[in-house]
Amino acid sequence: MSSPADPNDREEGLAFQPKFDASGLLTCVATDAATGDVLMVAHMNDEALRKTIASGEAWYFSRSRNALWRKGESSGHTQRVVEMRMDCDQDAIWIRVEQHGAACHTGRQSCFYRAVTTDDGGAQLSFVDADRLFDPNAVYRK
Repeated sequence: MSSPADPNDREEGLAFQPKFDASGLLTCVATDAATGDVLMVAHMNDEALRKTIASGEAWYFSRSRNALWRKGESSGHTQRVVEMRMDCDQDAIWIRVEQHGAACHTGRQSCFYRAVTTDDGGAQLSFVDADRLFDPNAVYRK
C-alpha cells in the first residue's frame, strides 16, 4: 500500500492508501449485499485488510482479544466479500458481503438488533429484528 505523494491524492486520487489510526486500525462497516442491511461494525488492521482483499472473505482484528480473526472461523457463519469501498480520507472501509448465517456473535442476523427510543424517562432500548438464528452458548463454548 503506497504512501501519498500529494496530500490531495488520498482524497481525490485512485491510489489505495489506507490511513490506519494510532492503534493501526481502520473502522469497517459490513452490510448485506442483497438487502443493504447493516450487519456489523468491526476493525481491520493491515493484515486483516490484506487477507480480506486476497481471500475474498472478511477478516477482522479484535481489539478485546488483540487478535486477527476470520469471520466464521468459530461459528461457521461466514462473510464473502462482494464489494469493498474506501471512504473519502481512506480511514474507514465499507464491505458489502454475502452473509452465510448470522453476523452477530449473539446469534442474531445483525449486531444492530435494538432501537433507541425516548420517553419522559430518557433514552432506552427496544428489541427489533432480534430473533436468534443460533444459540451462542452452543457455538462459542468457552
